[in-house]
Amino acid sequence: MTIKLLGIAGSMRSNSYSFKALELALKTANSNYNAEINLFDLRKNKLPIYEPNQDQSKIQTAELESLRLAKTLVKWSDAIILTSPDYHGSMSGVLKNFLDFFWKEFSGKTFGYICASHEKGLTVMEQMRTAVRQCYGWSMPYGISTSSEDFDQEGNLTNSKTLSRIHMLSRDIVFYGKAIREQYILDTTNKVKESYSYLTMGKD
Repeated sequence: MTIKLLGIAGSMRSNSYSFKALELALKTANSNYNAEINLFDLRKNKLPIYEPNQDQSKIQTAELESLRLAKTLVKWSDAIILTSPDYHGSMSGVLKNFLDFFWKEFSGKTFGYICASHEKGLTVMEQMRTAVRQCYGWSMPYGISTSSEDFDQEGNLTNSKTLSRIHMLSRDIVFYGKAIREQYILDTTNKVKESYSYLTMGKD
């Protein structure tokens, strides 16, 4: 199984640090571990505000196309890396809005987390984990915090410790993500009632 890894860029800032870290993580997963990769940028692909009973005919064409693309990529993926800046100890509004559109689509997938923060972004990543856990998704037991201090004036990531952690995440999300996804697919295919995966089958 070749793992399909999706990155979600959750910053509205041009050339954001979390975006740069995400790009590196995806490229490393592809070049070193043969992962298929895709990146969905919430800055360029603006989504409509989530409404539970939304009339899609009233959504602007560009936003509807972005939403369809997001749903296609989430369905395609086996594992996902979420990124966000630290806004008052919480994730960005665009990332939270993105998460609101999904739940069972996250089931049986492994998630990694990157946060741009000068204060480690621990509460931000914990909120991401909480949202994912509510959707029966799995999370890596660590995240990556980055900031402007990790980059040179040309925008290159130069902090060796941060680079090491990004390479670790790229490796781990491929190997652990693959193991979890393969077992989930096996359990759902066989309709194993003793597995949590049974709870998500046939539900919207």
